Amino acid sequence: MLNPPRRRRIYLMRHAEAAYVQEDGSVTDNERQVALTPLGRIQARKQAGLLASVPFDRAVCSGLPRTLETATLVLAGREAPPLETVPELEEVRPRRTLEPPADPQAWLADMANPWAAGETPEGRFLGGERFADFDARVHPAFDALVAADDWTHLLLVLHGAVNRSILNHVLNLPWQGRVSIEQDNACINIIDVDRNENGTANRYLIRAVNVTGYNLNKSGMVLTNMEQTAMRMEELLEPRAEGGAGPSA
Repeated sequence: MLNPPRRRRIYLMRHAEAAYVQEDGSVTDNERQVALTPLGRIQARKQAGLLASVPFDRAVCSGLPRTLETATLVLAGREAPPLETVPELEEVRPRRTLEPPADPQAWLADMANPWAAGETPEGRFLGGERFADFDARVHPAFDALVAADDWTHLLLVLHGAVNRSILNHVLNLPWQGRVSIEQDNACINIIDVDRNENGTANRYLIRAVNVTGYNLNKSGMVLTNMEQTAMRMEELLEPRAEGGAGPSA
């Protein structure tokens, strides 16, 4: 007689749209502290409706404000476990500098597709954290959550690069330049986990990837989040190219 698997389910979300660009058009000087935009709050509430019937046993975010706010909106108005934070699951860290880019077009191209750098052993995210070091902090934290035996339905509200790293880990894929698992604002990924007796995962089932209930057929969603950011940055660099002061990078 076939025994049913010891199967559990992870709902892996990206935070909703965050206010990296201020109302005056300037870019935030501290992306770690940005909150959601008004549109982002609408996205989070729409996604909350999709998840309303899910009986979460644990809920985890990275602790950065944009994941805290998204997770709080998703869990609002329902019986829910206390929201936990895991700093190891914070977003990949870019280089921090006040110097303008020496080659703006190359810099913008890297920003539009920063995942391509992950193909090389020393590849870094926008000149900052090495992808290898990033994976080395994200994967053990994720594996520890999978190994815990106190949940059947787990909510993880994290970041675009963190989710990509986790999906690569689950699918046993390297970082790639030509192929990227897009993570739209507030998207939901559904991953089932079959568990060994010792708590480790012996099988993953990918049920859904990058689901956006506020726009199921992705109408009008042509650019990636990073392409949109690069285009905004290009607009901010134009005054400098024309002889104006322009913003600091």
